[in-house]
Amino acid sequence: MFETILENVKAKAPFVHSITNYVTVNDCANMILACGASPIMADDIREVEEITSLCNSLVINLGTLNERTVEAMVAAGKKANELGHPVILDPVGAGASQLRTKTALRLLQEVEVDVIRGNASEIKCISKGTASTKGVDADQADKVTEDNLEAAVKAAKQLAGRTKAIIVITGVIDIVADATKAYVLRNGTPVMSRITGTGCMLSAVIGSICAANPDNLLEAAAAGVAMMGICGEQAYEKMTARQEGTASFRVHLIDAMGCMDGERLNQAVRLEVM
Repeated sequence: MFETILENVKAKAPFVHSITNYVTVNDCANMILACGASPIMADDIREVEEITSLCNSLVINLGTLNERTVEAMVAAGKKANELGHPVILDPVGAGASQLRTKTALRLLQEVEVDVIRGNASEIKCISKGTASTKGVDADQADKVTEDNLEAAVKAAKQLAGRTKAIIVITGVIDIVADATKAYVLRNGTPVMSRITGTGCMLSAVIGSICAANPDNLLEAAAAGVAMMGICGEQAYEKMTARQEGTASFRVHLIDAMGCMDGERLNQAVRLEVM
């Protein structure tokens, strides 16, 4: 079902402006390249509007937030809105500090965000304004499980309705929802949480796919989540077969994205619609 969406990325090779964090910026850039798009990483307020004008989507990541980049994020977001480009917000650590929470909520107030991607605690913070977190990790009590899945999907749809954005909740079970429809995806491996930046990389991938499919953002976001999960599974298989560690897993993850195609995606994806 995602073949055309992935083909559009390869055919259009969109440019993705990513204001992300210095912990994961290199991995995000490489993952954007691996899925068929081109990255531009720029966070100086003196050029963000100009750079955004050259690109097809904007990814805003709060990972290493500081006073200087907040204004750049707002300016870039407003320029992307003016141009009709998809805006993806990754509210890393929202709920962990007042700065992160206030910045995430400010961006949602001043910028029309098309996709919000975070873990369960970050999305809870966006929804309620407060959350309990473990730094940038989801609190155990917030995580999506089979037992609370129906309620989590309902909450995601309600938040999508309020924000007018696609809501992407990632974890052991992933949810991608708009106000009326949700994809529940079950690809991935726990090893993905043992390296830094898989969430940031996923947001970059979603930004790449949305850039090439601006009229089909729900399925584009779901395709990105599915691709990342499948790549994690393939990377884990290689790592264990070769008796390697997590540094090798990171390399295999990017390799798998570079080899992803519609046939592999459709064969390996595990999803249901709710």
